[in-house]
Amino acid sequence: MAAASASTAVADSIWREIKSSRSVSDDHLANLHLLFGDNLESATIIVDQGGVQKHTGNPSGRFIFKVVGKSKETEKYICFPGHFCTCHSFFYDVVSKGERLFCKHQIAFKLAEAAGMCKEVSITDEKLAEILSEI
Repeated sequence: MAAASASTAVADSIWREIKSSRSVSDDHLANLHLLFGDNLESATIIVDQGGVQKHTGNPSGRFIFKVVGKSKETEKYICFPGHFCTCHSFFYDVVSKGERLFCKHQIAFKLAEAAGMCKEVSITDEKLAEILSEI
């Protein structure tokens, strides 16, 4: 458990560095790869293809992320800013087995948010509640 906390702290530090510079360096990617392995590559593909949307409720300012899956047309997963994703990998690899810190969708939204690459979508609080009720 302590190793996971330390790894999460390292990842958070890298996200902050990326956010302050608004760019992702080779060093950032190398360090993130050490933490996340092959999930990082999948996450960067999602980000490069514009697959991360930040939905912000108005007027509350509460937000969630919608992240595309393998089939960009039909699969979109909901990620919370904390530690949650609606994909099967999150429940299986992250929660149940504890083999990964984050799923690829969480890595994608954290990377996209830090690098300023999220598509911003403003919605009503009612619409946000509707999205959340479908989880």
